[in-house]
Amino acid sequence: MAIPYYHVDSFTSELFAGNPAGVCILSTALADSIMQKIAAENRHSETAFVVPRADGDFDLRWFTPEVEDDLCGHATLASAYVLALRKHNVWPVRFHTRSGVVTVAQCQDIFELDFPAMPPQPCEVPAGLLPALGLKGAPVMKARDYLVVVDHAEQVRTLSPDIAALAKLDIGLTGTIVTAPGEGDVDYVCRFFLPAAGIDEDPVTGSIHCTLAPYWAGRLGKDTFRARQLSARGGSMQSAIAGDRVKISGTARLYLQGTLEL
Repeated sequence: MAIPYYHVDSFTSELFAGNPAGVCILSTALADSIMQKIAAENRHSETAFVVPRADGDFDLRWFTPEVEDDLCGHATLASAYVLALRKHNVWPVRFHTRSGVVTVAQCQDIFELDFPAMPPQPCEVPAGLLPALGLKGAPVMKARDYLVVVDHAEQVRTLSPDIAALAKLDIGLTGTIVTAPGEGDVDYVCRFFLPAAGIDEDPVTGSIHCTLAPYWAGRLGKDTFRARQLSARGGSMQSAIAGDRVKISGTARLYLQGTLEL
């Protein structure tokens, strides 16, 4: 079986930045075990599997090297970008996923993801979370992931967490977002850690803005934002509140196009 395969750098306009994603374009669905093995072989934080539906929509699933994910932004952006490369001409694209239908609109080289908002709520702080991040104290909230808020962008940039300690926390497949006010024309900055799913640090993450945008909307009193993820690769996106949805916008670059032979 020959599977069209694309390696895409998401949330960046430059190669070797942003977040790499694998995208497999399928004619019919593969067995879960095969998709998991492909994702493990790729070693990207996420590999997306796209299957056309009879109604013109697409089924979309995401796999980390270790588990199937329930929502992924950068691999969704990459999937829409690949469909554009393949001359798909019906926009916005509708993807059927484990988190319901998500859409992606295209405006020239910018892709806008429509995702569910996940506002953070007060929570009990897991024992060991802040020490594993190297923090003595900070506000912690939770939606799908834990949200830790610090005072300055430099604290996010220089954070050096104990990944092994984070992986040992009894929090299931929940990740940890660390955020702070931005600098210059950037409204907020962030980093994201998810070692339980095989992602020590995700280079650039779309789905966390489902939580970050509502949080910063409440704090800054605005509904559109410029954000920067301060990982080693780095990446940028825009986010906006739209009722109970969050619009997450960014660009992508193709690194590699080929075929997987199964």
